[in-house]
Amino acid sequence: MNLKNYFHRVVVTGIGAVTPLGNNAITTWRNLLAGYNGIGTITKFDTTLFKTKFAAEVKEFDPLKYFEKGEIRKYDLFTQYAVAAVDEALSMATLDKIDRDEVGVIWGSGNGGIQTFQEQMLEFAEGNRRPRFNPFFVPKMIADIPSGVISIRYGLHGINFSTISACASSNNAIIDAYHYIKLGKAKMIISGGSEAAINEASVGGFNASKALSQKNNICTTACRPFDIARDGFVIGEGAGALVLESLESAVERDAKILAEIVGTGMAADAFHLTGTHPDGKGAYLGMKRALDEAGLNPGQIDCINAHATSTPMGDISELKAIHQLFGTNQDLTICATKSATGHLLGAAGAVESIFSVLSLENNMIPKIYNTENIESPFDQYFHFVLKENYSKQLRYVLNNTFGFGGHIATTLFKKWEDE
Repeated sequence: MNLKNYFHRVVVTGIGAVTPLGNNAITTWRNLLAGYNGIGTITKFDTTLFKTKFAAEVKEFDPLKYFEKGEIRKYDLFTQYAVAAVDEALSMATLDKIDRDEVGVIWGSGNGGIQTFQEQMLEFAEGNRRPRFNPFFVPKMIADIPSGVISIRYGLHGINFSTISACASSNNAIIDAYHYIKLGKAKMIISGGSEAAINEASVGGFNASKALSQKNNICTTACRPFDIARDGFVIGEGAGALVLESLESAVERDAKILAEIVGTGMAADAFHLTGTHPDGKGAYLGMKRALDEAGLNPGQIDCINAHATSTPMGDISELKAIHQLFGTNQDLTICATKSATGHLLGAAGAVESIFSVLSLENNMIPKIYNTENIESPFDQYFHFVLKENYSKQLRYVLNNTFGFGGHIATTLFKKWEDE
């Protein structure tokens, strides 16, 4: 019995984003290809006492485009970003000709409403510890609230929950959505992730764990994945949303199909709280499981959008994993889009999935910003996209995301070929 005959194929019919490169997906993509850099000096708080003074902030975001004035105070910024990204994705995919009882939401965030938490606790401490909390404190703070807000906004009664796996959160959300649709438990699921963690608590915490770059004098070029001079990641913020749908539903609705998800892989490094396995054990298993599910061999993959945060150990372990699975293959192209957007933490997987979809649609791989000298001997093993964007006929793009705790999530996208 071929079980594949009983599974639904899963396609992408909508995308939306809020990023340091733009407040929608298409602007973000165009600016990425045009050479814009989303990294700069932090404006959200006074960094005088902090080791890292720069980040990749969202610019000129206007919540009044999405909420009534009185509503804004109910939602932390990470929820506002989520709604903006979903609005864009659904304007593309629409909810026409579909039973909203069959439409779900699965959303990811690593930090949730950490800005709200910080503000409320500071107010509590400064108010002589009198328990006078904002009535919206808890619903603004909890990480699952965007999925609820999205379902309420659009009247969606399907599957609804959130994923939390640090920086792998939104990729895990996409993987969960893929599986539920594949098994016939939903016709459509809005999936992705959001993050708004550029504040004292996050930057101070990441500084303490020695994870952030401290190249304050050259901050716009600080994120340099795989480069021998990398020294840590650059924290970013934003949101990415993908509308996933069964192929049957998309065809029935005559929806435009952007790409197909054909494989996913999850694993664990099982090694360290914050450090990756030195040999990339989990990363290897995640990528291999995605290929196995798709029934593909390593030679069929055209491009890997690497996790590549620009950390000394993380980048090396990912390259080791890629080498173990793919061998030496100059036809395999590797890109690293965090070099322009910074690391969007729990939103990274969704935004980079959108980049994977747009790469397939446009046969274009964005360059790796700032990187000049790739770690040896890996510079001889693969084709790294340096200096300028790379035009290439693409069929399969693999997207990696990893999170503190050793979480591994990999998605495999295929160019949509009208059948």
